[in-house]
Amino acid sequence: MQNKTEIRQKIRDLKRAVPMDEKLRRSENILHLVEQSPIFKTSKVVLMYWSMADEVQTHEFVNRWYQDKIVLLPCVDGNNLRLRQYSGPECMVSGPQFGIGEPTGQEWTNMEAIDLIVVPGVAFDRKNNRMGRGRGFYDRLLKSTPKATKFGVAYDFQIFDEIPVEPHDVPMDFVVSETKN
Repeated sequence: MQNKTEIRQKIRDLKRAVPMDEKLRRSENILHLVEQSPIFKTSKVVLMYWSMADEVQTHEFVNRWYQDKIVLLPCVDGNNLRLRQYSGPECMVSGPQFGIGEPTGQEWTNMEAIDLIVVPGVAFDRKNNRMGRGRGFYDRLLKSTPKATKFGVAYDFQIFDEIPVEPHDVPMDFVVSETKN
């Protein structure tokens, strides 16, 4: 099995090789599978993420759903993620640490109310394990939302038979990719 550094480098290279219009097309297919799931259909509060250029692209998805569901987005606060409700493109500002779009407004603290979390990752495996960028932001957040269903989203090339797992890593309930749901 490859180590985390090797996997991260391999995925970084593969992502760079995919043009943005292709990422958008693939992302639309992945998020369509999310939309079709019974869990998504019945969820009232959904924690999404505002995608960076190399991730499954979520901007159109967030804009499509924020008026029908409560859509939360993470905001980086030191080593943790705080949640805020998305209320439209005008509520977004550039985040202080990574320049990722973050909503302004009051912090969301009712973790019990979150029904579904759509989680990005560097790599996933066939046992629904997730490997992130190495800072542990999502692992810490996911431990505070035990009731929520966790959907990892990924391009097919991000799915491995097995990835290294550590005790603090939080597995997904499902991983949705272009061909797997």
